[in-house]
Amino acid sequence: MINKKLSLGIIVLAAISVTVILIETCRGRQQESKDYRYDFENIFDIAYTPDTLHKCSGWFSDAGAWMGFTIPEKNKWLNGFCGPFSLDMNSRYWMARSMATVSFVSNAPSDFVPLNTYYFPGEIYLSSHSDKGDISQWINFVDAQTALLCIATKDKKDLSVRGDGWDSAVVLSLENQTVIARHPSGERVTLTFGKNARLKLSGDGRNYNAHIINTSDEPICVAVSFFTSEQEMQASLPKIPSLFDNIDQLLRENLARWNGYLAKIIRTDMKPEYNRIAAKAVATLVSNWRSRRGGLLHDGIIPSHAVDYFVGYWAWDSWRFCVASARFEPELAKNNLRAMFDYQLPDGMIIDCIYTDPFENNYRDSKPPLACWAVDEIFHQTSDTAFVAEMYPQLLAYYKWWFAKRDHDQNGICEYGSTDGTLEAAAWESGMDNAIRFDDAEMLKNEAEDAWSMNQESIDLNAYLALECRLLKKFAELTGKAFDAPDASMQVTDYFFDSEKSFFFDRRLATDGNGCPEFVAEPGCEAYTALWTGVATPKQVRRMLPTLQDPEKFSTYIPFPTVAADNPKYDPRGYWRGPIWLDQSYFAISGLRRYGYKELADTYTEQIFTRLDGLTGDAPIHENYGTHTGERLKAPHFSWSAVHLLLLYEEFGK
Repeated sequence: MINKKLSLGIIVLAAISVTVILIETCRGRQQESKDYRYDFENIFDIAYTPDTLHKCSGWFSDAGAWMGFTIPEKNKWLNGFCGPFSLDMNSRYWMARSMATVSFVSNAPSDFVPLNTYYFPGEIYLSSHSDKGDISQWINFVDAQTALLCIATKDKKDLSVRGDGWDSAVVLSLENQTVIARHPSGERVTLTFGKNARLKLSGDGRNYNAHIINTSDEPICVAVSFFTSEQEMQASLPKIPSLFDNIDQLLRENLARWNGYLAKIIRTDMKPEYNRIAAKAVATLVSNWRSRRGGLLHDGIIPSHAVDYFVGYWAWDSWRFCVASARFEPELAKNNLRAMFDYQLPDGMIIDCIYTDPFENNYRDSKPPLACWAVDEIFHQTSDTAFVAEMYPQLLAYYKWWFAKRDHDQNGICEYGSTDGTLEAAAWESGMDNAIRFDDAEMLKNEAEDAWSMNQESIDLNAYLALECRLLKKFAELTGKAFDAPDASMQVTDYFFDSEKSFFFDRRLATDGNGCPEFVAEPGCEAYTALWTGVATPKQVRRMLPTLQDPEKFSTYIPFPTVAADNPKYDPRGYWRGPIWLDQSYFAISGLRRYGYKELADTYTEQIFTRLDGLTGDAPIHENYGTHTGERLKAPHFSWSAVHLLLLYEEFGK
């Protein structure tokens, strides 16, 4: 039996007014067990009923699962959660509109009207009313394969559970107490019921019905499991019934895991609305967590589950995700890092991105080097010297690769480039695909067969390399290993600083009449990295302040756009040609804090927290935002934006 005090999502149903007293119940339980989860109701709006005309923009997922659920729209009610939805890039479909709709045996799901719906961190919940009584339902994930659907009613009446709108390609079958839904993709969904359920298929085999004998007011649980193959299902299916012997403990563990995440992050000295931003950031990252599958040999975090082309691991995205997840789920951070290094090439290169299908992997370019930053943050959170020792040889090889394959004139200053000689891939390697600073760049062939560089040395790349160099030396000392790689850190500070314009710029490899590489004088976010990595001098930062604080350039409504807002080429929706990317805003703000401008940094942080559209409400965190409006632009549920909001939150006031 499930202890009511620990059962997640259990509510008090008022029989007369049919009002669900959810918040009071949850908060009462919080005071007793010091929960964090129920401080953050409706963290995201994921209401979506499949087959409606608008596009779904996010799912509830957890613990590395490859399936997701939505809450039904109140005006298109199903009386059950929608899904599961397959979240792989190569197989995205609804297994069903709802794998389990619920009613009493004496009525139908269509007899119910919605009462309340909630999305808490790690839990979704709904309640409904009919003239026969009220029912509440909620979902918590046990692990990457299985979620528990819990059903509660104060009325001791038998329940009926059935599917709604199964995909036409799905074939249903029964095996003991389990409904098996097989999809031609190879993916399988199973619904396993307790011994108090009687299962049968409909006459045409297109649906099932579970008649559940309900003799108490304790919740009834159904194990919903998702498998990527028949083999995986057959190996796991015999273990699922044992879950029913330990439901209480499984729900305790789910609550403890989420409270643990939030307890490590939430600050007691922050405004509630800022705490909500931090909770949203954690929930975003965890909803994008994916367990190892196919070509993804370790668990990791994808950029956004809401956009199919972002269902893979990218290198510099992953470095950031490791930094954030190290704070609340360090093993995930370690595995995310390992996942990218699983594909390290013999010459040391880390490729751009990897997918469940390795045929899709991109070997044309790498991404900006921030891997040592990720390892250092993992070490800071865990003190795991063994992990540093494990990664050090690979990190060192990656660092050396830049000087071997991306230093055209061998002067110790590197360029972005590609393995195929295309400017497109070289721009991808910078991570700033269409940045204005690359408009006039050209490609140069390097000595190695598979190596080309832009004719442009970049301040951000070399600032990152200076940071990586500093950290590699730290790791070498920690692990007793040798550091035997180039160190051009001391050159970066003055080489990229234009003393006339008092700003950091890229430089062309071609020389002017005086024999000096000319600056690419397009003031942009790449300059922020000189502050964040610490390569700028205090004097240089002082000289930059007028430009950074100019409201026509960088001190905009949302501070620190990707290019100066008065640039004639500035485009408010131009991807890297104008909008706000929160990693870049973070580099600028954190950099100012590094040089002692703490009040200024806090002011800019508050502008981000209070002005981004929907950030303190139920809107998802987006890929980028409007510089002058704070409007949400590209992909929702975007992990790297979540990372840098979390870091801004952590550093605020310090």
